[in-house]
Amino acid sequence: MPRYDAPVRDMQFIFHDVLSLQNYSNLEGFSDASPDIIDQILEEGGRFAKEVLFPLNKVGDEQGCRRADDASVKTPDGFPDAYRQFVENGWPLLSKRESHGGQGLPHLLAIAMSEMVSSANMAFGMYPGLTSGAYEALMAGGSDEQKAMYGPKMASGEWAGTMNLTEPQCGTDLGLIKTKAVPQADGSYKISGQKIWISGGEQDLTENIIHLVLARIEGAPEGIKGISLFVVPKYILKEDGTPGERNKVSCGGLEEKMGIHGNATCVMNYDEATGWLVGEEHKGMRTMFVMMNEARLGVGLQGLSQAEVAYQNAADFARERLQSRALSGPKAPEKPADPIIVHPDVRRMLMDTKAFIEGGRMFTYWTALHGDLLHKSPDEKVREKAGDYMALMTPVVKAFLTDRGLKACNDALQLHGGTGFTREQGVEQFVRDVRITLIYEGTNGIQALDLVGRKLAANGGRAIFTFFAELDDFIGEHEGIADMAPFVEGLKTAKAELQDGTTWLMQNGMSDFNNAGAASTDYLQLFGLTALAYMWAMMAKTSLEKKGSDPFYDDKLVTARYYMSRVLPETSAHLAKLKTGAEPLMALEAERF
Repeated sequence: MPRYDAPVRDMQFIFHDVLSLQNYSNLEGFSDASPDIIDQILEEGGRFAKEVLFPLNKVGDEQGCRRADDASVKTPDGFPDAYRQFVENGWPLLSKRESHGGQGLPHLLAIAMSEMVSSANMAFGMYPGLTSGAYEALMAGGSDEQKAMYGPKMASGEWAGTMNLTEPQCGTDLGLIKTKAVPQADGSYKISGQKIWISGGEQDLTENIIHLVLARIEGAPEGIKGISLFVVPKYILKEDGTPGERNKVSCGGLEEKMGIHGNATCVMNYDEATGWLVGEEHKGMRTMFVMMNEARLGVGLQGLSQAEVAYQNAADFARERLQSRALSGPKAPEKPADPIIVHPDVRRMLMDTKAFIEGGRMFTYWTALHGDLLHKSPDEKVREKAGDYMALMTPVVKAFLTDRGLKACNDALQLHGGTGFTREQGVEQFVRDVRITLIYEGTNGIQALDLVGRKLAANGGRAIFTFFAELDDFIGEHEGIADMAPFVEGLKTAKAELQDGTTWLMQNGMSDFNNAGAASTDYLQLFGLTALAYMWAMMAKTSLEKKGSDPFYDDKLVTARYYMSRVLPETSAHLAKLKTGAEPLMALEAERF
C-alpha cells in the first residue's frame, strides 16, 4: 500500500533558511507568521493530509463521483466528512482577508498547505483550490455588494466556487463562446448555454456553489472583446444572505476521466439562470484571468505534489525490493539479492526526481513570495518587480513543473516494474491523476506561446532583463568562492544559454511568428532548467553555511551537485533545438502526416 508523509523539513528549510521569511516581519500578514507559527501550520497541515486525506485517495479513485436522477452529485465515501473537518479546522482561511474571517497570513503558507493536500489527495484538493481562485476573482472584480454577499462564506469554504469557461465548441479560443446573457429590468441577467469540464460544478460538500460564468451579452462585439463575467449561484440568496430559491443551473452529466475520479467534472446547463454582472460589460476576461493565473500556479503545484508522493513510494520500494546483485559486487550478502537501490539506473530515476522536486518546490515558493510582495510591500519598485515576475514565471511554473511531474510519476512506476502497472501498488494512480495537469488551465503548449508571445515582450522586456540582472548579481557575488564553484558555473552557463535563446527569439520571432511558435516549448524548458539552477544555487549557498550541523544540509549539497552535473546540461539541447526555427517543423505538407 502506498504512503504519504508531508515534506515538512524541506518546507521549513525553504521558509526559514533560504527565503528567510522572518526578514519580512514588517509587512502585513508576515508579522504574524513567526517561525513557530509556520512550523505549527506545516506540522498540523501535514498530519491532516496524511491521516485524513491520503486514506481517501484510493477510495476516491475507485468510487468516483455519482450523478443521481435529480442531477445531484454524490462525492466518494468519506469526502463530505473530510471536507467538513477541513473547513472546521480553518484551513481555507489561512491567507484570506481578516474582514472575511481569514487569518491574513502570507499566501505562501496557503501554497504549502495546498501542496500537502494535493499530494495526499489531488482530486479532493481541487474543490477548495478552485473555490479560492473564484474568491480571489470576485475580490478583484466584484462590486462591494458581491464581495460582502459571497466573500465570507467562500473564504471559509462553507460555499464552493467554480470557473465556467469551456464550451463544446471552444476551449483555448474563448472568443467562440456562445453562452448568452440577457439583461433584465432588475439589473440581473438570464444566462443560457452549456459549459463542459467544470470541476466541482455539482457536489455534496457545500450548501451553495458560486459559479463564475463567461457569457456574451446580446449585441456584444464578436470574439474575446465581447465576453462578460457573471456570478451565478446554485441557490439565489435571500435578503438575509442565506441560500433560498434553486437557480436554473444543473449538472447534465459527469465526465468519465482517466484520473482525478474523486473530483466531479460536470457538464453544466444554464437554462435562463439568474446571474449578475461582475465588473464591466465585455471585460470579463480581465477578471477571469485573476482566477486563471492563480489556477495555473496551483496546477504547477499539482505536478510537483504528485511527483512528491510518487517519489516517496518509489524510494521505499527501491530500498526494499530485492533483485540481482550490485554490479560492483554484493551489497547485502546475507540476503538472496541486493535491494534495487544499489543499481545506478534506479538511482538515476530517484535522483532526477529528487532534484526536480526540491528545486521545483523552491521555485514555486520563491514565485509565491513575490505574489505576496506584490500585494503587501509598501515599496513601489518591489511591487513592480514582483508583478513582473508573477507574470513571467506563471507559465513556466505551470508547464515546467507539470511536464517534469509527469516524468517523475512515470519514473516511479517504471522503478516499480510490473508491480507498478497494477492497481494494488497504487503508483499508477499518480500517473493517471497527474496527466491532466499538462492539459487544463491552458495546455503546456499554450503556456509556452504565452511566455514567448506575451510575457517576454511585456514592458519592453523589463521582466526578463530584471531576471537576468538578478542572476548576474548572484553570480558576481559568489564567483571566486571555491565551494560555490560548481553551482555558480552551472548557473552562469545556463543563464548565458537562456539569454542566447531570448536574443534569438527577439531577432527571429517577430519576422516569422512560426519561429516563435516552433521555439516556444524548448525555450520554456530552457527557462525552467535555468530557474531551478538559480534555486539550487541559493539552496547550496545556505547549505554550505550550515554544512556539518545536520545531515540534511549535506544531502542538499549532494542533490544540488547532481542537478548541476546531470540535469542542467539539458539546456544546451533545448537551445540548439529552438534555434533551428520553424522550417523543420513546417516542411512536411499536412496531407503527408
